[in-house]
Amino acid sequence: MNLTSTPNRLINEKSPYLLQHAHNPVNWYPWGDEAFKKAKSEDKPIFLSIGYSTCHWCHVMEKGSFEDTEVAEMLNDSFISIKVDREERPDIDSIYMNVCQSITGSGGWPLTIIMTPDQKPFFAGTYFPKNNRDGLMGLMSILDYIKKAWKNNRSELLNASTQILDSLKNSNETSNETINEDIFQKTFLNFKYDFDPTYGGFGDFPKFPSAHNLLFLLRYFYKTKDSSALEMVEKTLDCMRKGGIYDHIGFGFSRYSVDRKWLVPHFEKMLYDNALLIIAYIETFQATGNKKYCKTAEEILSYVLRDMTSNEGGFYSAEDADSEGEEGKFYVWSEEEIKDILQEEDSGKFCSYFNVTKGGNFEGKNILNLINSSIPEDDMQFIENCREKLFAEREKRIHPYKDDKILTSWNGLMIGAMSIAARVLNNSKYTKAAKKAVDFIYKNLVKSDGRLLARYRDGEASFLGYLDDYSFLIWGLIELYETTYSTDYLKKALELNEDLLKLFWDKENGGFFLYGNDGEKLITRPKEIYDSAIPSGNSVATLNLLRLSHLTSSYDFEDKAKQLFDAFSREINSFPRACSFSLISLLFSKSPIRQIIVSAGSNIEEGKQVVHMINEKFNPFTISILYCNLNKDLSTISPIIKNYIDINNKTTTYICENFTCKKPITDINLLRKIL
Repeated sequence: MNLTSTPNRLINEKSPYLLQHAHNPVNWYPWGDEAFKKAKSEDKPIFLSIGYSTCHWCHVMEKGSFEDTEVAEMLNDSFISIKVDREERPDIDSIYMNVCQSITGSGGWPLTIIMTPDQKPFFAGTYFPKNNRDGLMGLMSILDYIKKAWKNNRSELLNASTQILDSLKNSNETSNETINEDIFQKTFLNFKYDFDPTYGGFGDFPKFPSAHNLLFLLRYFYKTKDSSALEMVEKTLDCMRKGGIYDHIGFGFSRYSVDRKWLVPHFEKMLYDNALLIIAYIETFQATGNKKYCKTAEEILSYVLRDMTSNEGGFYSAEDADSEGEEGKFYVWSEEEIKDILQEEDSGKFCSYFNVTKGGNFEGKNILNLINSSIPEDDMQFIENCREKLFAEREKRIHPYKDDKILTSWNGLMIGAMSIAARVLNNSKYTKAAKKAVDFIYKNLVKSDGRLLARYRDGEASFLGYLDDYSFLIWGLIELYETTYSTDYLKKALELNEDLLKLFWDKENGGFFLYGNDGEKLITRPKEIYDSAIPSGNSVATLNLLRLSHLTSSYDFEDKAKQLFDAFSREINSFPRACSFSLISLLFSKSPIRQIIVSAGSNIEEGKQVVHMINEKFNPFTISILYCNLNKDLSTISPIIKNYIDINNKTTTYICENFTCKKPITDINLLRKIL
């Protein structure tokens, strides 16, 4: 019997991940009342599967289990099956991932949960093959066991779900502790202990970019002048750029490397990784002056603008690891292919640089890499010519699937990255892209009442925005303000910040909940401070508050940031390395913040030149403000700005630190010397 002839209920969804499963023989439901009512009326447990569209092992489990008629019959007969896209519903994913980690000690996707009709989990795991294999219990065995236990020993399952739920609810309790300043050194030494001096990165394998860890080390270096912190950052960024985790032909980074050398990537490319890595490479360029770092950032930016940007300006979410059913097929090369494209004379030199061999380094093919070589300056143009030829040929291949949904949160990160790139590299192309993305969000992802939404795809915006949507977009708007000094972006950041406090703040214990008080009420309301592949929403919100405090001279924001540190102090003290972005915020709060106000009056272009001079160097504890005829309304946000006037119609710079302002400077050469 062909169970796939009629699509299931996922066919009406917009999520690319859900649509990928719309023709499975499993009778999938999207998350919603229909599924829960059905489970209650038929007295069946719920089989919940959570993943995302570019997840390789999600594809494997679909192929091996969810397209299998035997598995489908078991699920359809004895369970109500629900599919969730974790990128659309991070609230659901967070709750049940915590369940999985508490039960099994680990997590990942696909996430497999079995729970009662009222959403209380009693079983959790990740990937399961159809049948028992190599000591791993198969899905059929699990389903058969749960089916019988639900019928004959349900009380045991219900008791397990009650215990799990109690532990989840207790996780929101806070106890204020003192965070001592030695936490920065302890965390630095922890990174140093785990650092791989040969290939960069931390630990053995797999290795993830985790750019926020590098951003912490850059600030630690700035604060302490300990050169080994900068050396760890440089070594990691250099080795990643040389490795196969970097796409040497089309640019951009893959999600992680399965080996210590950064050679074999998990080939999917995520918008968030590339946004954060743009920031890491640019800040390292500022800290070192080495142009190879800004070159890598520019290459990533060109990839994003070319392949990950919609015509309307929003940034797409991800590209798959697989094409034509094979992981990495789009990216790898045989030696013969390269010889055919580049011809004998050029191919030999190219293959030597990029470690291309007849036998290959990945399933008989080659992942291009520079791990054991470096390109001299004289050959840079030669390599670029070869790259362009290979890129043109690769474009003819069947491309990996692109997840073209537009997420507010990840767009906020890329808006921030584009804005930082624009001001440091002095390139208006990136400013234009950041502005266009902001316009897209405000046109398509903001309701008439101002409520932010989380996802746009195929003409539809949906899901009330989560903490990350607000935090990351506010971050992006602050960066765009500091790039353009257009007061509109600062106003937008302040309005969103006000809504964030109103909708997400935990009035009892402090900190921000993951979803708003106007959202769907789930079995628990999580609060998170630990960073994952991206910084936590609470940690970014804290830094936003601190920066807004200095941009507006509103110290209520600083008080709120202190409450956030207090709320999560136990977690930060217990696992500081897992809270590296919180430590970035804490470093900011405990450092003398230098405010530089450039009062340009009508000398707007000269004022911009001064600002560019300020942005040339890495100054993570500096807030710069351009006050000129273009943004006189800034005084409505920060009234004290009116006190900073240009002297004798000359661009005048005020430098204030530790509650003291130095003498105004009108001589640009003197300013450069002071900076």
